Amino acid sequence: MSKTFSYDPSRSATRSHGRDPDKAPLWANILAVAGLAFLAFVAGAAIMHFGLFPMDSLRRAFAGGAALYESMTAYNDRTMTDFWADARTTQRGVTRYDPARAENGLTLYSSAHEQSAYLMDMQGKVVHRWHLNFSALWDDSAAVKQPRGDDFIHIEKAHVLPNGDLIALYTAIGDTPWGYGIAKLNAQSQVIWKYLGHAHHDFAVDDAGNVHVLSQQVVETDLPGFAHLPKPRIDDFLVTLSPDGQELASVPLMDVFAASPYGRRLYFASNESYLNGDYLHANSVDILKGPVAGIPNSRAGQALISFREISSVALMDPASRSVVWAQSGPWVRQHDAQILPAGTLLLFDNEGNDAGHGHSRVLELDPATARIVWRYAGRDGEPLESLSRSSQTRLANGNTLIVESMAGRVIEVAPNGDIVWEFVNPVRAGEGERRIPIIFWVQRVDPERYFDPGFKAQLAD
Repeated sequence: MSKTFSYDPSRSATRSHGRDPDKAPLWANILAVAGLAFLAFVAGAAIMHFGLFPMDSLRRAFAGGAALYESMTAYNDRTMTDFWADARTTQRGVTRYDPARAENGLTLYSSAHEQSAYLMDMQGKVVHRWHLNFSALWDDSAAVKQPRGDDFIHIEKAHVLPNGDLIALYTAIGDTPWGYGIAKLNAQSQVIWKYLGHAHHDFAVDDAGNVHVLSQQVVETDLPGFAHLPKPRIDDFLVTLSPDGQELASVPLMDVFAASPYGRRLYFASNESYLNGDYLHANSVDILKGPVAGIPNSRAGQALISFREISSVALMDPASRSVVWAQSGPWVRQHDAQILPAGTLLLFDNEGNDAGHGHSRVLELDPATARIVWRYAGRDGEPLESLSRSSQTRLANGNTLIVESMAGRVIEVAPNGDIVWEFVNPVRAGEGERRIPIIFWVQRVDPERYFDPGFKAQLAD
């Protein structure tokens, strides 16, 4: 009797290889997952590139995920945040001083390692210190509801008044919006007033004692004429506080700039800003004391604002809420734009130095033409490089006091480029004490002419 033979390939495979016939091979699963991931990547890239729905939701998810990841990984060691950098030298304190050529006086500075401001003499001796942690300043009125620990907060900028009162601007690493607030302390570090909005980067005190400070808010609305800019945005504001800390006005810088004849400069915004929504990034404010010859329609009381993301400076009239002038030039991602008494523009050019002595330089320019009239770009063996932050001040004797933030270094430079005074932050931390805290701003004063007798009597000998 004949037999019928039937071949079942699935059963044969099972016998031969011990594999479940209903399961796909491992390589096929891997290939499928990789294919789906690739398609998701292409779809996401297309949505972001062409501004398609749901671009804004994807940006929020990305930003939220990045913030969560950063908060879980970046705040275990404060010295590894960008408030610190690798020290470039083992030297500490005042390393150079030419008494005959320096603008002698006292220098106010703050350091990212703690929430203090120090007044030191030309040899680096601290003659007065203000200290107040933000945890002692914070209350329920603060815009920041869950502030970082005090180890991750510092006084970004400080300004001392003749009677010893100190105006101090607090910021923390990693938060968006940027800035924790601004406060006025007396000489004993007691609070006179506080403004706990998102104050950040810089402030200026006018002749009437009003404080003009930069602030940020997250905005969800479309910007007229620029609806293609993804939301949410981080918009900057210029807030004016009275001498006793009361808010007098708040000018939306993004709205004012976008509506001006210079608004198309928003197309210069970096790719990074399209990810984080920070399209202008205001980082300094200077209040004019009078008209500037090279800037039409300029007058006292107008605010010169530096916008990093579009490498531009703009003169804004707070009264009319209009931009009367803006300029781009041979600088890249600049900080600390200010008008000098001679009518020239002085700024820190973070990334525009191509002279081979670091990437940074300080420029003095004709505001009408952007022609460079003076520069300091480092020298052989003495590079100047700070790709973020930094500032400078023109002193009464013609020297320029320069803060190289990411080096934790302050130098006083003569007009010919000689360094006549140098200070390196003496604080070190981290493995092998290789990390140095940044310095952002300094103030040099002549104590005999500047300070009231009552405060001078409190200074250490």
